[in-house]
Parts: sequence; C-alpha cells; structure tokens
Amino acid sequence: MLLRSTWGAFFSPGRVPSVPKGACPGSGRSTRLLPAADLSHTALARKYRPRRFSEVATQEHVSETLRRAVSTDRVGHAYLFCGPRGVGKTTLARVLAMALNCPDRQDSGEPCGQCDDCTRIWSGTTSLDVVEIDAATNRGVDDARQLRERAMYAPSEEARYKIYIVDEAHMLTREAWNALLKILEEPPPRVIFIFATTEPQKIEQTAAPILSRCQRFDFRRVGVGDIVERLREVLGWEDSEASEEALRIIARKADGGMRDALSITDQVLALSDGRVDAEAVRRVLGVVEEERYLELFDLLAGGERAGIFGLVEALLDQGYDLVEFYHGLLEALRTLLRLRVGGEGADLPEERRADWATRADRFEPADLIRMLGMAAELETTGSLRRTNQPRVLLELLLLRFSYLDRTLAVEELLHALGGEGPLPAELGRGGGEGGGAGLSAPRPDPQAGPHPGFHPEPRVAPQSGFRPSPQPGPGSPPEPSSSGSPQPPSSGSPSTGAPGPAAPTAGPAVPTAGPAVPTAGPAAPTATAGPPTPEAPPEVPPPSSRRFGDPQVAWRALLKSGAGIPQGLSPFLMASGTRVESGTLVVAVPPGPGLERLQDRSTATQLEKALARNLEAAVALRFEEAEERKEDPEVRITTGEVQQGRLRDLLEQEPGLRAAVEELDLEIMD
Repeated sequence: MLLRSTWGAFFSPGRVPSVPKGACPGSGRSTRLLPAADLSHTALARKYRPRRFSEVATQEHVSETLRRAVSTDRVGHAYLFCGPRGVGKTTLARVLAMALNCPDRQDSGEPCGQCDDCTRIWSGTTSLDVVEIDAATNRGVDDARQLRERAMYAPSEEARYKIYIVDEAHMLTREAWNALLKILEEPPPRVIFIFATTEPQKIEQTAAPILSRCQRFDFRRVGVGDIVERLREVLGWEDSEASEEALRIIARKADGGMRDALSITDQVLALSDGRVDAEAVRRVLGVVEEERYLELFDLLAGGERAGIFGLVEALLDQGYDLVEFYHGLLEALRTLLRLRVGGEGADLPEERRADWATRADRFEPADLIRMLGMAAELETTGSLRRTNQPRVLLELLLLRFSYLDRTLAVEELLHALGGEGPLPAELGRGGGEGGGAGLSAPRPDPQAGPHPGFHPEPRVAPQSGFRPSPQPGPGSPPEPSSSGSPQPPSSGSPSTGAPGPAAPTAGPAVPTAGPAVPTAGPAAPTATAGPPTPEAPPEVPPPSSRRFGDPQVAWRALLKSGAGIPQGLSPFLMASGTRVESGTLVVAVPPGPGLERLQDRSTATQLEKALARNLEAAVALRFEEAEERKEDPEVRITTGEVQQGRLRDLLEQEPGLRAAVEELDLEIMD
C-alpha cells in the first residue's frame, strides 16, 4: 500500500519528473550539452536528379520528343510512361511539368530549373498546379472521382497548366479507371495527366481503353557504361574517388536503374573514407568475388568433384548468399561463352581478361551452352528461391556440371583414332553457318593412354581420309556398294569410274582407283558413250546417291531428302499420291495454292531435274488435283524418322566412325 501511494504520488497528474539543467538524466552528474547533429543530408538520387530534358540519360527518344512538343506547343493531354524502376519516369514527368509552367522557359523547350516554380516542382513540395498522386494508396473509385472533380478547376493562372502525375498507375482498380475514362476522352482545357507504371501489361488487362487515350512512351534500361559515367561525375562533385571495377560492380548490381546505382553509391560512401574500392562494394552488396568463380571453373575443368563441396562450404562460412552466387554464376558462364566463341568479353577489365580467357579455353562452346542451359532451369522454375535447402540444389547443379560429358567434334575424334586427310563438309564443322555433327563422349582421362579395346578398321588404297566429293542431302539413301569398286554401267550409259588406263589422267573429277572413287552408278542418259575426253569430262553424280528404276520409289526418296523441292511445297507433296502412266509420273495433289504453283511449268521442270538424280532414266512429271485428300502411308514420315535415316546413312558411309561409336559407346548428336 505504501509502495502504491509512493508511485501514485510520483506520477500523479501535474507532477512531471524534472531533470536539473545541464545534468544527464539518470546519471546523477552534470554534463555539457552538445550541439544537435546536422541531419540535413540529401540522398544522391535526390540531390543530383536531372532538372532538364538533356540531363536524363539513355531516354533521348522520350526527352527529345517531349522537349520539341513543348517548344512547338503540341503537348498531349495524357501520357503513359512505362519502364523499369529508376530509369527516369517520374523525373521526366516533373521536368515536363517544369517546362510547361516555367516563366523563364527557353525557346528550345528547356525549363530554367532555377525559378521558384521549377524549384517547387523539382523538389516535389506543395504546388497548386502540379499534383503527384501515389496510386498504390489512392487506388479506389472514390479516389478517382475526387481526382476527376479536382481536375475540373482551372489552373491558378491563365497561362499555366494543371498537371496530375499518377505514379504506380497499374495499382488503380478497374472501377477507378472507368471513372477516369470520360475525363481522359474529353479533358478540360490546360489539364494534363501523366501516368507512370512499371507494369503496363496490368493496365492492358484492366483498362485497355485507357491506352488509346494516352501517348505511350517506353523507357529503356540504362546501360552499364552510362551508369559508370554518371557515377564518376557524381563522385567528382562529392570530392570522392572510385576504382573502375567498383563502379562496374555497382552498375551491374543496379540492373539498369540509375536511381538504384546512386542509392548503392550513397551506401558505399558511408562505409569508405572518400575512396570507393571494389572490396568495399562487395562487402556492402554481398557480391561474390571473381576468384571464387575462377576457382570453380578450375575444379570443373580438372574433374575435382570433391572440391565442389569445399567451395560451397567456404561460401557459407564467409556469409555469402547462395542465390547471389547463383546469379553471378550465370553471368560468369555467359562471359566464358562470349570469350570462347571469339567475342569480346563483356565488362571485363584489362587486368582480368587474361584469367578469364584461360578458363574459357578449357571448355568447348557446346559444353558451356549446355551448362548455361542447365543453370537457367533453376531460374525458370524458381526452385532455388522457394526451397529451404538452396545448398543442396546448388551442389547438385555443380556436380551435374562436373559429370557432364565433353562434346567432341567428329573430325577431332577420327583424327585422334588415326584418320587423315580432309573431311566431308557434312562431317566437318565447316566455315559457314552449317555446323557439323558432334559426339557426346565421356571426358577423357589425361592419365590414361589410348583406348585399349579399339582398333580402327584398316583402310584400303591410299590414306586419303574421307572422300572429298560432294555429300548427299539429308535423308539420301546410302551407297549400295561399300567395296570401293565402281559399279558396272547400265546399257547405253557410259562408264564414269572404271579403273584402268582408259581413265583420263587430266580429268580431275575421275579418280583411278581406291575407295575414294565417287561411285554413284551410271551417268545421266544424255551423256555420250565411250571414254570421256580430258577436254569434256562427264558429269559425275554425287557418290552416295542411289539410282532407282521405279519412279515412285525415286519420288518417295526425293520427298524424304527434300533436296531440290521449292520452298513451301513439301507439305502439299507429302500429302499427294502417285501413279505411272505411259512413262509419266502423275502426282495427285490436294487442292490449294500449292497445286497452282506445281502446275507452273518452271516448277515442274525444277522437280524433274531433282527427280532425275535418283532415276536411271528421265521421267516427265504431271500434277493434277486429287479427288480425295489422302496421304500415301509410305510417304508420311516424321522428323524423327528423317533424322534417324540421316544418322544411319552417316554410319554406313564411314566404317571408321561406326566402329568408334560401337567401341566407345558414343552417341551421335545431330
């Protein structure tokens, strides 16, 4: 009871505990009062906000259009600014408002940026004629109706504009947009609406009619180079310095947002003493240092799978976020791929380019593409962000990298097995767009020697490698004879590859002997019989093409290969039926635009030439409209069947390759 009365007396109304002047509360001793700290620091993103159209980086397509609209008095009544965060949407909206209401505006349309009106608008303080609204908190239909009523009032002065800047406009409800439709369609004089949003697709879903009432501008992400240049200017104004690597780390972390880059710089300046270095930036942002990624690629190239667990353990011990490490891994793989294919490394300082180039040379481009695709799956599914065990997913991904079979080019494998000479264009990587076939082989052990169980088949005739003659198109049937000797000519056809002294020595297209002789059966029926003369060597068909006696069989082979068929006609020909009438192959085609093209004589002539390559005797073609749309079951082939046929032909043409595939348990990747 005594205690209660004491506390009640101490805290009774009207009696507030007092502290003697100059004493520290609770200390019982006197102290000198210190002056209050200056808390008027302005963030860099606000302090160096652009005041003119020309100062906005990367958005020249927007700023120049708005500036000219102001100078020529062609300002619209509603604008929609779309783009990522921190790229200048609200800034340009304020600059536009400044330019419209600036009494000292330049003839070019630029505001002065120094008058009272410009200062109030730029700082975002209260202005009678420029109102900023946050649609995230004022998103209902009642807010839209209130805005509509306020917009009916005229500006404070006759020569001024009343401007409403609605930020985060995608947060408005459908009902709120409907309430604004009429005023946007027939706005009051000298009233302008500016809507800014980061998600324009939501406006398209909830208020599609709004888009036709606004002029839309899409803002772009700011490039790394532009961000670095702007940060260097700002740091110079702040009497600070920063290394090039530190600025690039900040620019990449900002992800195209200038405001984010300035905010990060402000944060890093608080840690440093006027000098911003890469180490300070990594500490503030939690960015994994490049040496960790270089160490990882050394482990993967050397097959040191046990070291992967130690690497992930070290990352966790140092407090790194594994999701952040994963994002850096995607960028590191992309950098290696760019270096490996011969492009310039993106955002690499000169002192680090050699280290990255060394790691890039240890991987094939195809392997890097597969690794990058496997890593991107985690981002696509979002499993790394949702799981409670990101360590397990990351270790599993890195182990999959280490067990990934190394991709070998066909020529690399065959030359390692003892092959010599040039390769056909179909097998080689080539110098153009057409890539060669690749083999997915187990990663070779550097400690082991040649494969003990594999012995390549001995080659007959000179060691000239593969036949350098032209290769067949996809799906062409294999050569009927693999013995290396030319086939006997048919009656009335000249011999094109018979060995012996009768073969001319000056004809470069006719070899004398050996498996490299292009044996494709008889020549075209128009050639004259007898041995060819050196002055006019006969035309030699491709060595792997097969001559058929049945025109219908040859027609199906032509459809399967697709060689010589004009573009766009394959679907119609696949659905056609065939019959032979008096030496003419009649093709019944379903009605449609393809039939009109096929009945053109030039198209028929082109197909006859393509068909003649597969026939022993020339056959004329005639196209007619099919009575019923039926598909020949023998002609209906799938893409998989075509691919399998190509692979079978490839193995039959090259015995050495077939032996390598069977012995080493390889898989041919088309």
